[in-house]
Amino acid sequence: MQHFSARKFGRWALAAGIFALVAAGSAQALEWNLPPAATKIAEDVHSLHEYVMAVIVVIFVAVFGVMFYSVFAHRKSKGHKPANFHENTTVEIIWTVIPLLILVVIAWPATKAVIAQKDTSNSELTIKATGYQWKWGYDYLKGEGEGISFVSQLKTPRDQIEGKADKGENYLREVDNELVVPVGKKVRILTTAADVIHSWGLQAFAVKQDAIPGFIRDAHFRADKIGVYRGGCVELCGKEHGFMPIVVRVVSAEDYTKWVDGEKKKLAALADDPTKTYSLDELKARGEKVYASNCVACHQATGKGAPPAFPPLDGSKVVAGPKADQIALVLNGKTGTAMAAFGKQLNDTEIAAAITFTRNSWGNKTGEAIQPAEVKSLRK
Repeated sequence: MQHFSARKFGRWALAAGIFALVAAGSAQALEWNLPPAATKIAEDVHSLHEYVMAVIVVIFVAVFGVMFYSVFAHRKSKGHKPANFHENTTVEIIWTVIPLLILVVIAWPATKAVIAQKDTSNSELTIKATGYQWKWGYDYLKGEGEGISFVSQLKTPRDQIEGKADKGENYLREVDNELVVPVGKKVRILTTAADVIHSWGLQAFAVKQDAIPGFIRDAHFRADKIGVYRGGCVELCGKEHGFMPIVVRVVSAEDYTKWVDGEKKKLAALADDPTKTYSLDELKARGEKVYASNCVACHQATGKGAPPAFPPLDGSKVVAGPKADQIALVLNGKTGTAMAAFGKQLNDTEIAAAITFTRNSWGNKTGEAIQPAEVKSLRK
């Protein structure tokens, strides 16, 4: 220890500081950093992150360098005795002013970035994102594409989730319906939820906005690069929280117009007539698909559920009971339970089909065909 020089210690401290800075600079290549930015605000956030990390490294090296040097150079074995002083005004001023300056140096660019994130004015496209357990509903409210509405949910097969098949490239990060937006356009996202608190998060856009039942929050982004960007719900929301990804596809203005035209044609073709009467077999076939997309995660393909949180439908008194009670339950959900309200997610025909399927599957054999008009009449 006596042969250890202060100069050598200084070189070690300097080397450690340089290593930390190099590590921070090369972190992107090593995938330790944030994902590549796709918006101007995301680039600002990334730059702010690296800037603050550099400030932290400098402070770390300076503070610990002085501390370790003081311990080494003024150790008892060299004959130094502890100083005895109290209320040094100069020291108190220094350790008050320096942190204040550090705070200003960090707070100024951080405040600019936060203000830019919150400015949702003059948007060219407005989309409402509604969180459900466990999927996202999207409604195009303003701008090109107004009137388009769909539900986006996990596309990863259950066999992969249950370990019965090899995992795909985008395991748990793929959806059946992507949110499509045009490149270079300011998009305002309105977030809300139908059951519990969710959060719409996409790191490449530097967007993270909570979706709270009964409230409308907003965020925005302007994607600068064409491509596919993936995020997800970033607020713990229940059993399938990890299974409700967000996928945004950014396309050219021309391709976006083509997509809008195609979606409107599909919506017109798929529009269900709530006054139409269907046969039992037609409703069961349609209902099986609706059940697989919306109910199987909780109630299972066997209808046995996962009690006590998710009761079985096979042999259920509700399913075998009065049809009006089951229709009301599916439409409005049940407060205090995991049963979500599907009245805004599914139309009358889809709900009628799903209920018909459950009342005539597994051990349930009611023989009843629930018609869309019956569901429509019970909507609040």
